[in-house]
Amino acid sequence: MKILLINQVFVSPEEPGHTRHFEMGEFLKERGHELIIVASDLNYQTGQRTVERSGLYTEQNFDGIRVLRSYMYPAIHRSYFWRVIAFFSFMFSSILTALRLRDVDLVLGTTPPIFQAVSAWVVAALRRKPFLLEVRDLWPEFGISMGVLKNPVIIALSRWLENFLYKRATHILVNSPAYREYMLAKGVPADKVTYIPYGSDVDMFNPSIDGSSIRKELNLADKFVVLYAGALGQANDIDTLLRAAERLKKEERINLLLFGDGKEKTRLEAEARNKDLTNVIFAGTRPKKDMPRIVASADACLAILQDIPAFRTTYPNKVFDYMAAGRASIIVIDGITRELIELSHGGVYVHPADDAMLAQKILELSQNPAQVKKMGASAREYLVKNLDRRDKLNETLGLLKSLTTKEH
Repeated sequence: MKILLINQVFVSPEEPGHTRHFEMGEFLKERGHELIIVASDLNYQTGQRTVERSGLYTEQNFDGIRVLRSYMYPAIHRSYFWRVIAFFSFMFSSILTALRLRDVDLVLGTTPPIFQAVSAWVVAALRRKPFLLEVRDLWPEFGISMGVLKNPVIIALSRWLENFLYKRATHILVNSPAYREYMLAKGVPADKVTYIPYGSDVDMFNPSIDGSSIRKELNLADKFVVLYAGALGQANDIDTLLRAAERLKKEERINLLLFGDGKEKTRLEAEARNKDLTNVIFAGTRPKKDMPRIVASADACLAILQDIPAFRTTYPNKVFDYMAAGRASIIVIDGITRELIELSHGGVYVHPADDAMLAQKILELSQNPAQVKKMGASAREYLVKNLDRRDKLNETLGLLKSLTTKEH
């Protein structure tokens, strides 16, 4: 099979961010298939150019995986208005880039942002090929819940576009069981939606990895380290984490370590300075290939989102990596992620936006290292059994084959 993926936020192992689609490309290549990716020329965390383009796109090759870097207007960390302008710029450029490719068997679109999924639908329609829509987060549901989308006309148009894509997709792939229920409630046929969680690479993230070099680099040798790795955006509610850090200022052994970038980073760093939070380290971004050592440097790991109902439906990918690494998770997200960590006995739950409870749980874990290690071991055991990425990619491969077989 020759699969075309349009994904503006694709990252290689040399960049910061989630490399799930790169790993998917490697998996398919090993089995005789090809994944060609049309991506933007910006990194979604840093907002910086990843390549210098010459013409419409620049082609890269990562271990045999072709990536066509198409133009995107550099404004993703400005206002939401300019972010949408950037998304539209990629939507149009990616269609032109993707149409240069011929003989594809299936077009894979991914959302959010939803506009790149429109690109995939257009290309699939023009090429008369199956269109698989991958839904990683619910849009516009999350934007409405966060208050980012307020204009009733924009909301109505967004919901129309969402339903349009659900109807036009040959099939829909979701990474959360709650997303599937959401779509069934919207009238999408049950046999049109497949749930396959992402899981984690249990070889890349494992308890045997040595994170001492990261601790030494950041002067954390004797500290109890709580790691947050990921985007620093509005949805991630890092303000609650900073308030918890303020409550823990007297606990000199505890440090909160943040790896990531995003729209809110500058403001959050200023807030930490104003509060004199010497127990908080903003460590910048690192390529995905460094993340196993970074996670291994932590005693416990954190996942946190705003306190809105829509976020109860989502699985943050970082939690799977935390579990694979054998680290206890502190989950400040209600819903299915809380259920996962409680079912696996792999960590503790904190009510969203409750900085007092978060500070208390961190303090309790720092005083009980044996419990922390037991939680980490339980998390790893559960993930290996139920969420090994190789198993999930095998399921995805089966879906891709079924869609291309129907086409032929």
